[in-house]
Amino acid sequence: MMNFEGLDPGLGEYTPGLHGGLEPGLDSSMDPRLDPALLQGVDLDPDALAVPVSESMHIVEGMYSELHSVAAEVGIPVTATHFDLQEELLWMGNHRGHASSFFGPTMGRYSSFQVHMTDDIRHIQSMDTGVLFLTKNNLKCLTRGGLIMFDYTTEEGADMHSLILTDNNTLLMGGLQNFVAELDLTTVQETQKFTVEVPGVAIMRQSNRFLFCGHTSGKVSLRDLRTFKMEHEFDAFSGSLSDFDVHGNLLAACGFSSRGLNGLSCDRFLMVYDLRMMRAITPLQVHVDPLFLRFIPTYTSRLAIISQTGQCQFCEPTGLANLADIFHVNTVGQLLMSFEVSSSKQALSFGDSGGCVHLWSSAPEVSFNSYSRETELALPCLVDSLPQLDWNHELMPLSLLPMPLTSTEPLLSDWPTSLIMPSPRRAPPVDPEILRTMKTVGFIGYAPNPRTRPRNQVPYKIKDTELEYDSYNQVPESPIGRDEEPHLYMVPKKYRKVTIKYSKLGLEDFDFKHYNRTLFAGLEPHIPNAYCNCMIQVLYFLEPVRCLVQNHLCQKEFCLACELGFLFHMLDLSRGDPCQASNFLRAFRTIPEASALGLILADSDEQTGKARLGRLIQSWNRFILAQLHQETLEQEGPQAYRGASSSTLGSSGESVIGRLFGCEVENSSLCRCGKETVRSSLTLLFTMHYPEQSSLDKKIEEYDFAEILKKSICLEQSTQAWCDNCEKYQPTVQTRNIRCLPDVLVINCEVNSVKEAEFWKAQTEYAYNKALKKEADEPPKPKEPLPTEWCLEEELCSVEGLTFDTQAEDMRHVWIPLSLKMCISKTQGLEISSLSEGEELTESEGAEGASVYDLVVTVSHIQDARTGGNLVVHIKVGETYHQRKEGVTHQQWYLFNDFLIEPIDKAESAQFDMNWKVPAVLYYVKRNYHPKYDLRIKNPIDASVLLTEASLARKQRKSHATFIPLMMSEMPQAADLVGLDAEFVTLNQEEAELRSDGTKSTIKPSQMSVARITCVRGQGPNEGVPFIDDYISTQEQVVDYLTQYSGIKPGDLDAKISSKHLTTLKSTYLKLRFLIDTGVRFVGHGLQKDFRVINLMVPKEQVIDTVYLFHMPRKRMISLRFLAWYFLDLNIQSETHDSIEDARTALQLYRKYSELSHNGGQEEFRKVLKALYEKGRKQDWKVPDIDSADGQGTAVFPSVMGL
Repeated sequence: MMNFEGLDPGLGEYTPGLHGGLEPGLDSSMDPRLDPALLQGVDLDPDALAVPVSESMHIVEGMYSELHSVAAEVGIPVTATHFDLQEELLWMGNHRGHASSFFGPTMGRYSSFQVHMTDDIRHIQSMDTGVLFLTKNNLKCLTRGGLIMFDYTTEEGADMHSLILTDNNTLLMGGLQNFVAELDLTTVQETQKFTVEVPGVAIMRQSNRFLFCGHTSGKVSLRDLRTFKMEHEFDAFSGSLSDFDVHGNLLAACGFSSRGLNGLSCDRFLMVYDLRMMRAITPLQVHVDPLFLRFIPTYTSRLAIISQTGQCQFCEPTGLANLADIFHVNTVGQLLMSFEVSSSKQALSFGDSGGCVHLWSSAPEVSFNSYSRETELALPCLVDSLPQLDWNHELMPLSLLPMPLTSTEPLLSDWPTSLIMPSPRRAPPVDPEILRTMKTVGFIGYAPNPRTRPRNQVPYKIKDTELEYDSYNQVPESPIGRDEEPHLYMVPKKYRKVTIKYSKLGLEDFDFKHYNRTLFAGLEPHIPNAYCNCMIQVLYFLEPVRCLVQNHLCQKEFCLACELGFLFHMLDLSRGDPCQASNFLRAFRTIPEASALGLILADSDEQTGKARLGRLIQSWNRFILAQLHQETLEQEGPQAYRGASSSTLGSSGESVIGRLFGCEVENSSLCRCGKETVRSSLTLLFTMHYPEQSSLDKKIEEYDFAEILKKSICLEQSTQAWCDNCEKYQPTVQTRNIRCLPDVLVINCEVNSVKEAEFWKAQTEYAYNKALKKEADEPPKPKEPLPTEWCLEEELCSVEGLTFDTQAEDMRHVWIPLSLKMCISKTQGLEISSLSEGEELTESEGAEGASVYDLVVTVSHIQDARTGGNLVVHIKVGETYHQRKEGVTHQQWYLFNDFLIEPIDKAESAQFDMNWKVPAVLYYVKRNYHPKYDLRIKNPIDASVLLTEASLARKQRKSHATFIPLMMSEMPQAADLVGLDAEFVTLNQEEAELRSDGTKSTIKPSQMSVARITCVRGQGPNEGVPFIDDYISTQEQVVDYLTQYSGIKPGDLDAKISSKHLTTLKSTYLKLRFLIDTGVRFVGHGLQKDFRVINLMVPKEQVIDTVYLFHMPRKRMISLRFLAWYFLDLNIQSETHDSIEDARTALQLYRKYSELSHNGGQEEFRKVLKALYEKGRKQDWKVPDIDSADGQGTAVFPSVMGL
């Protein structure tokens, strides 16, 4: 509310002509809500007890009426009221600095305490941890019980009137001075303050777009929430502003108008503004003298207008005021001083000059908040008074006398020490499973947790019987028991969801080699929407797709083909280390089609396992093929290299994706009137359709997979469709036929319900029984001796009679064939049949155009109730990949489970246990299809990416440039030095849990995004001069700019207001890729983390990291600031970080390292490191102030040279 101390005291009592009254001829007795006789139903109790209003005061449900009235301190004006936003409490503050709170609609007193000794309380704001009270020059935070959390005093001369919370940790304070201060509630320090053009900010409101400031001069200014710069201003009243409120696109204000020599008078016209057009609309005339107003949006956007005499009127902001909507607050002749509305809009509070607080509600049972937490109430006194004791009673026991408990003096009732003996509780017997699996190192034994007891729970009474195991972890041996509880299926360990165990060192001590002993690269799963990791691996191991995307480069900022090319390049360079798909998934989240298809998952869905991963990955498979087809369409002209685009799959453009996966399909629709419509299209994948079963009880028939696949490709179904001939919807038979065979046949299995799962289960059982019958009919094959090249030890090979079963792989549970024969004949159409692995076509079949397809990919949904499930993929890796990675030429099936990679046999890849392993996607490839495609990779990134480019920022000026681009004569060569540093911002906070022993365990790390990348020249006359200093524009919401550590401020990454050289991440990424491909050596401090967040794979021989150059084994890492102070006598990062300064310093440290190691050798350098660590321990690794350190920069280092 406004403070009227500076106004004439007579202004509060307006002339009769300015007060709202009844129209002439209308008697007050005609309206029961205005009858004075009913307004005398509340008598104020001097003892501050809540007095309920008589039943006659309550009106119909949905209308506001007085519920209770409380006298807090009689005669002391109530200057502020506030409904607690977390609990069912109503707060009030009075003119003498005293605060009280009342619980619930009954208005029972909850707490009462003194906030300030002399000044009045002007604003109250509740938070999760406490309540803020604002006085003239003091802000105090107290708990709801009255304990002080902090006390902040503003600068001298300030006259504060209002505050507003901008987020959970910061607030703004305004008053009659010419500035508004921002306060950090975590550090209780003023972070900044901005000057206001019109002094006197007495009211503040905010919306999603603006911060609204109400001035005492009658103006309302609209400011940007991030920069606090004024965007618009409304000149509402010529005198002063009394109150205003904002809701949606409307702003309503009330105030005083200047009447010449007569001073100020209350204006009965409310000013209403449309925030979309930024102009005033028709003013609203009311029948009361408005002093307060609030929007009360329930079914409509009602306005509550309050006068100082207690009249309350409700009206629509765009309608006409009605006299029937006027009510009266029973103030008993006092003036209203404060007014507030609860967050639930069910309650109103009024504070008057007599010290009373009035609670109005729209229903007898009222809640202040929609979801309030439970209020902690004081425990009632269980004993009213102690019993009286008769001193003359000789048999009264002495124990009835209350006495303090003492631990130093013995009691008369204590037993003598000779008769007592300590008896500790018997320890429980050790679980036999722990003893069986325990390994001993020295005197310490350790064993895996058998999970036979609930965590952190031990029974008080030890049973003599055998330990009872947790039934959840017991898997019944009987198949009947498993069917009753399907979640008890034991998922093999390699198929379970893998997680990264984070320590205080992050990922440095996590052993990825334990999960992957191959040279292929896995993908990390902690990134949002990383469920598609398995399909990324599928695309990578298709050679034409890998070569296509690595040859592709366009100017589109978020191009999935480009990002896949960058990711596949990292997978090529990796030697078993996992990679991240963070940049690819960042671009994926910006594609509107992906969001429309529901492919973008919320974090809660991924963590709780609510996502239906099987259906989701099939939709993702369909989306990515269509997206890559559109992004890589080949068009003539200069646009082909820089990224062409297309709209539909039926366009005339052709792409490698279309030639590889595409199949020309003819769709015909036959109406019952006889008219047939035929159209052609390109299909990139097919979906399985299963036979309809009439009843669940009916036995499922046996089908061949090839038969089901043929019916799914050549689909025939009846549906309602529009017929142009009949001019209405008619039953239509739709038939699909294919004209050509694709090189890669992609199949979505569509096992999304119990029916489909039961169908697969039945077919697997049929296949098993069929294989058993075949084995019984055929004689067993003799076992062959083990080839010598398979022997690992000479002793093993010398054992006589050792044989190797070449048919060891159990193919009896496999329903899907490992090979298919497909042919399109003129008479029969599409023909599909199963082939045994390795079987070739006959000459006649080859002449007829038949093709053999081999199974190379199976994607499975692992259903695990304990983890929410995950997706895995089996991939048959070809010879070219083995040749590049391992130098051998053979084919092998592998299991890819995020960063877990393990070789498997072919039978395991095609087996599906429908209780936990459900098929999702199958890939068949045509045998010997590679020669049709160009598999050469030509790096499309050239030196042009380093040339000058325009900034995305509108306000960036060339005079403010912080770098000088490279000239053509300065283009880097192999082995050149480049200083690098990067700064980051946080997109979401880390998730951690606190263990029972007090240690913190990181569940999910914070997601970082690169915000600034700087590269400086490492040699030449311009050594140390930056040639790249790019700020990275981001469209994602930034949670924390980490300004203290990164130097990035809000607005630096916004193209509308930034003054920096702003570019896209892709543009800067291309510059770094060119430098890496050229072979330059990067010098920096902590480059491993920098390259990880940027999502780059850099060969180790091209990285010079100063954090490891000046490091001793099993010692702590040393910060760049301390190294710069110790070796270079530089005081860097004193206030904030600057990437140019850090890159230069790292380059100078490398020069110092080269000098030390070259002049003194390794022994002398080891002595230097020992002295460095010794100095660091003495300084507690803190850099002293250079001005007061008496030259301890260069004076420290030369002293160790003589060691």
